[in-house]
Amino acid sequence: MRFQFVLSEIGIGLRRNLSMTISVILVTTVSLLLLGVGILAQKQVASMKSYWYDRVQVSIFLCGKDSDTPSCADGEVSADQRTAIRSDLESPALKPYVDTVFYETKDDAFVHFKEQFKGSVLADNVTADQMPESFRVKLKDPEQFAVVSDAFRDRQGVERVQDQNELLDRLFALLNGLKWGAWFVAGLTLLCTVLLVATTIRLTAFTRRRETGIMRLVGASNLVIQLPFVLEGMIAAFVGAILASGILMAFTHFAIQGWLKDSLRFIDNYVDVGDALSIVPLLFVVGLLIAGVSSFLSLRRYLKV
Repeated sequence: MRFQFVLSEIGIGLRRNLSMTISVILVTTVSLLLLGVGILAQKQVASMKSYWYDRVQVSIFLCGKDSDTPSCADGEVSADQRTAIRSDLESPALKPYVDTVFYETKDDAFVHFKEQFKGSVLADNVTADQMPESFRVKLKDPEQFAVVSDAFRDRQGVERVQDQNELLDRLFALLNGLKWGAWFVAGLTLLCTVLLVATTIRLTAFTRRRETGIMRLVGASNLVIQLPFVLEGMIAAFVGAILASGILMAFTHFAIQGWLKDSLRFIDNYVDVGDALSIVPLLFVVGLLIAGVSSFLSLRRYLKV
């Protein structure tokens, strides 16, 4: 009998405040969707860092005929300088940091250049003699790139030292900024959800204050009085979580795995629907928890009638 009474009260509350209920559903959907996007962005950044940092190389470009840096004042790198640089890269001092060393000749660099710029004007106007020699150093710990680069920067025979890590740091700084931006907006919308749920429940309790008073007079417990209001908010949040989960998985499938993966093919490890699906339980927990707690706290003052 009590269960049927609770269900009837929930139905009455949802019908009386249909517009407010729809508002709660929509705000909950948006806030949980942004929360899910923020978590997906976190997963994407972590996955890309793991993938790219493992492939970070320090490129030591040697002086060529046309190099004009101070370290190339003596002209093109000599055989002795080249040998000394290789010896230092393979020395015991750098052994804890260096995994492998690959020497790229001018001809090797020219072949790679032709492949990279195939079909462009640049590929037809560059000769092998214009390409720089270089040592490509793969690191054991990508975080220690500065140790190797500092050892050869401004050294005679070395034109410049390029850290791929510097380029990646800029990319990840941008991605982290987008991630924190999504989380910030998600936090604001979650706060709006809390306030909207609390306001909706208070309005519902105010319009049904006479029924609440009668229930108190006949000896109904706080739980029986409060439960229909709390469940109304949780039902709205549950529907919002369903919508947010569906949109998040559709976004992952069509936008990320579809359009983005085809457009930016240099990234192989995009988040997929499985990653989005792993977030779904958290969205339901957060949505139901916010609705339940905010409803419970907003109703405390209305139990004393």
